[in-house]
Amino acid sequence: MLEGMEIIFDDMKNMMKHLKKKSYEKNMEQFLRQQGHYFKEMTDYVEAAEDKEKAAHELGASFATAVKGKYATGSKNKVPSYMQSDLNFFMIYYVFPAILKTEHENRKLIADSVCEEWNACFGCGIGYTDYDTLYASFREKIFGIF
Repeated sequence: MLEGMEIIFDDMKNMMKHLKKKSYEKNMEQFLRQQGHYFKEMTDYVEAAEDKEKAAHELGASFATAVKGKYATGSKNKVPSYMQSDLNFFMIYYVFPAILKTEHENRKLIADSVCEEWNACFGCGIGYTDYDTLYASFREKIFGIF
C-alpha cells in the first residue's frame, strides 16, 4: 500500500524555505505535478475498500509509520524534535491540502484518518486546513517591509 510515499518529503527543506504567497502557489503546483499520483492512490485505495473508514485508518497508519521509519534516529528510534517540527509543517502546508484538493468524496475521511494516525504515531496534535484557506492567509508584505 502506497509504496515509497515517504519520498514526498525529499524536497521539504526547499519547499518550506522563504514561504510566501507566490512561492507557496508555485511549490504546491509542482508538488501536485510530481507527487499527485500518491494522493490518487490514496483515494483509489479507500474507494475500493468495503470498509472505507478502516481502509483510511490503515492508509494513515502505513503512511505515518513509513515516514517515521525514514526520519527516526538513534537507539530510541525517535524523530528529532527539529525534524518533527519540519515534518508537521510540511503535512499542514502540503500533504493535507493535497489530499483535500483531490475533491474525492472520501477526501475528508482520508485527511481525518491520516491526521489521527499521524498524531498517534508521532505523539503530536496537528490539525489541517485546505489549500485555499492557507493561500488566503499569506500576505505579500508584512508592515510594508518585505
